[in-house]
Amino acid sequence: MRAATRAASTARRAPAIALAEVGKEYPGGVRALDSVSLTVEPGTFLAVMGPSGSGKSTLMHCAAGLDSPTSGSVRIDGREIAGLNETRRTELRRERVGFVFQAYNLIPSLSIADNITLPLRLAGRAPDRDWVDMLVERVGLADRLTHRPAELSGGQQQRAAIVRALAALPAVVFADEPTGALDLRSAHDVLDLLRELVDDLGQTVVMVTHDPAAAARAHEVLVMADGRVVESLDAPTAPRLADRLVMLGER
Repeated sequence: MRAATRAASTARRAPAIALAEVGKEYPGGVRALDSVSLTVEPGTFLAVMGPSGSGKSTLMHCAAGLDSPTSGSVRIDGREIAGLNETRRTELRRERVGFVFQAYNLIPSLSIADNITLPLRLAGRAPDRDWVDMLVERVGLADRLTHRPAELSGGQQQRAAIVRALAALPAVVFADEPTGALDLRSAHDVLDLLRELVDDLGQTVVMVTHDPAAAARAHEVLVMADGRVVESLDAPTAPRLADRLVMLGER
């Protein structure tokens, strides 16, 4: 299964993410993933959704190198992560993967500017000022950089978290329920931003969500059930996705 390629990012040769026959079992024989294969090309906005317990979060954790699969192959930006020790896997995540979570995970005592560049500084890397400044301007936070997180709205904090995830020029950004803690208007703005970053800048985003309206903003949606990808939908509507989830819940 191959997510659509976006013209803005054809310069990158390797897929952003490539999974081949990935399985994940937990103690007691619980199978969270069952032979999942997936290729996410650069410049793609892919959403993954499914009922509770479908395996969507486990898929993200394995694809992002946060967890090791029991079987199969996972490649991030062309690099196989199987066999890497935890130190090497951490380095790969730090250099090639960005994360946006439901909780903004901003440090309250730091300014927004320092929060954005903190991961780079911890890695001993200097930020690309032109890139970061462009991102800050694009998300509308240029006049908020000296503020502390508590002085920003939830939507503004999530936008700061998105800039932080993109500051290191990652091959892929994983967004785990990024609008789950936001009001409807802020959620709409954040989803607009993610889509623009993909369409205009060629970024790659993989978003895990339970919300059909959020998933419908992606170019492609993978629907999961029982640890498998059961359907791939191009540009589906929110009602269609909601109906699909209802059908899966009745299985």
